[in-house]
Amino acid sequence: MLIREFVSLSVFLAFVLAIYIKEGQLISKLLLHKLGRKEGPSGFLTKPAIAVHIVAAAGILCFLYGLLIEPHWIDVKTVEIKTPKLSHASLRIVQLSDLHTDPKGINEKKIVEIVNALKPDIIVFTGDTVNASKALPVFKKTMKSLKAGIGKYAVTGNYDYWFLRGIDLFGGTDFSVLDGRIEKINKDGDTVFISGVNFEHGMYWFPVLKNVPRGYYSIFLYHRPDLIEDVKNSNVDLYLAGHTHGGQVALPFYGAIITLSKYGKRYEAGEYKVGNTVLYVNRGIGTEGKFGIRVRFLVRPEITVFDIRPLK
Repeated sequence: MLIREFVSLSVFLAFVLAIYIKEGQLISKLLLHKLGRKEGPSGFLTKPAIAVHIVAAAGILCFLYGLLIEPHWIDVKTVEIKTPKLSHASLRIVQLSDLHTDPKGINEKKIVEIVNALKPDIIVFTGDTVNASKALPVFKKTMKSLKAGIGKYAVTGNYDYWFLRGIDLFGGTDFSVLDGRIEKINKDGDTVFISGVNFEHGMYWFPVLKNVPRGYYSIFLYHRPDLIEDVKNSNVDLYLAGHTHGGQVALPFYGAIITLSKYGKRYEAGEYKVGNTVLYVNRGIGTEGKFGIRVRFLVRPEITVFDIRPLK
């Protein structure tokens, strides 16, 4: 975590804690006053106290919204890209990331319905599969149920590497894991190359990309956006990442409080043009399962659709 993110998180938590400590003090004073154990006005309805009540109540409502509503409210984001590297073909790619599937599942049935209705040529998954190994059957059933006209490709994320190492995450799902591999995609006379590396092999991006032929449209998958400054002038037209969850909790006019990316908020979510490369950071579907609170606030779960077309 960057120092700036640590400071932002600390300030936010300190503010929340201060509000509820103050609210608790006001309620305690009111109860003591009602019980006759404290003389004089309680101060419960002074203007400053009312302001504290409003902020405390709003905080509770925001928490309930972030816990019960937004995590289930999937946003389908469409990005149109025109490139001179395609002459005839139009390619539809659907990106999923950070499912963090739980044993009972949350959005998995919705994901299958939404993605299959989009009729993608290619589906890509950019890491962080399940929150616990018990959730693997739900995850695998979901991923197998996704339909793509050409193929389905994946890379693993930090969560997969740290907590699920050695487990077969994609067996039986028809997803090909692109850990250092390059796939050649042909459609309507055009050729596209798709490559990627698993989270733990990020340092090996160069040997992979140097083997992608120049002059063809190139898609690169890596869980974090952290390689963008390295690959921006390589043969990568579209770099697809996840990991940040868009902060998972965002503040109005500020955005993500933390992203756990080495670039902090610079690439927190969405589309960026960096050098010759378009970077897209998907907000993910699920919520982090071991250390985080299972809420999303102002950061809806996301499915991204890329319609890549000829320039003409």
